[in-house]
Amino acid sequence: MRAIAAPEAAKALLRDPSLIRVLTLLDGDGEEARLVGGALRNALLDRPVHECDIATTATPETVMARAQAAGVRAIGTGLAHGTVTLLVNGTPFEVTSLREDIETDGRHAKVRFSRDFAGDAQRRDFTMNALSMTRRGELYDYVGGLADLEARRLRFIGAPVARIREDYLRILRFFRFAADYAEGPLDKAALQAAMAERDGLRRLSRERIRNEIMKLLAARRAGEVTRVFCETGLLGPLLASAPQPARLENLLRATADDPPDPILRLAALCVNLAEDAQRLRDYLRLSNQEHQRLERMAEAFVPLHRASRPPPPQALLRLLFRHGRQAACDALCLAQAEAGPEFAAHWREAILYLRAAEEPRLPFSGADLLARGVPNGRAIGIALKDLQQRWIEAGFPQDPRQLAQLLEEATRERPEDTDDSSTA
Repeated sequence: MRAIAAPEAAKALLRDPSLIRVLTLLDGDGEEARLVGGALRNALLDRPVHECDIATTATPETVMARAQAAGVRAIGTGLAHGTVTLLVNGTPFEVTSLREDIETDGRHAKVRFSRDFAGDAQRRDFTMNALSMTRRGELYDYVGGLADLEARRLRFIGAPVARIREDYLRILRFFRFAADYAEGPLDKAALQAAMAERDGLRRLSRERIRNEIMKLLAARRAGEVTRVFCETGLLGPLLASAPQPARLENLLRATADDPPDPILRLAALCVNLAEDAQRLRDYLRLSNQEHQRLERMAEAFVPLHRASRPPPPQALLRLLFRHGRQAACDALCLAQAEAGPEFAAHWREAILYLRAAEEPRLPFSGADLLARGVPNGRAIGIALKDLQQRWIEAGFPQDPRQLAQLLEEATRERPEDTDDSSTA
């Protein structure tokens, strides 16, 4: 096909001298190199470009040799599949030799190198990801990607079932890309193919599933697309739960001005109890930090479950004291999402109050009790727990006289000391 002049948004990428150096290095002497994929897609949508990938007719060995001759560091990051990473001025460029699939198993492919840019475009997943541009600003569109980008339409290249069978991860990528880049209803043919090929999801690693779901939850249309994902019946088994897309959509409306928070959104989708956090850790290979956050917010959420309005300030302070600010605020966000838009303003006020409130800290220690004659050992722990409860019920006072009175009451009315050395 004939090339067209690339739009200015795409040509702007060619102002990067490091990119031009790589393209120039790989162009000429019988070889050709082009910028491909996500960089062009994002530039044409006026989205940030994070990395530039390059396709070339040169074999990996030729790429490595040319880089060495030019004094450019080359790393064989995926030589079996034709990928070499070139480092120029500290910026990595992933260079992949044109290739065609000989055999696929639904996740990995056996490939052979090619010199056909059109064929390489045909083996990609979505039309919007198959554009390529030369260093002279010539744009090639073999599959209608430009029109789909302009329409904000996500389509598989060719038959969706065939594309999915080559790599079942594409089912998850379809929902994620639809949430991030597309507008309007999801492509019907793609949805039907995804449901028909659902058994292939069992072949994906949990790490891969986790990455795609987290990216989906961080996306611009996370609520709308996740609801469709749930309606297909595909998402629930991946999370081993009955997802709550309505609660997620309520959360997204309530936090529309906040930065995307995939973990909080995951909780809104499918966390009610600490056991849910444990299940998600196993199914999505969550980090310890992510699991702990989910577990703590679930524990703080228990007394708020199914409440239409937030508790009064003193109860909010008790929540803050017992669970900490992060878990308490997370739990309020879940409760707000569960209560729905009708009560959102009340919960928002409670969240703002809790974010600004000074976190209560117990103004007593074991030393205070020892000074009052409480024997060291188990009795100190019992007395301190009793004193803490009295302090909470009194409303977290800080007045020295009231604190002294609480300490007096706790030590005067404490249960008889237990002899730690005795046995039952």
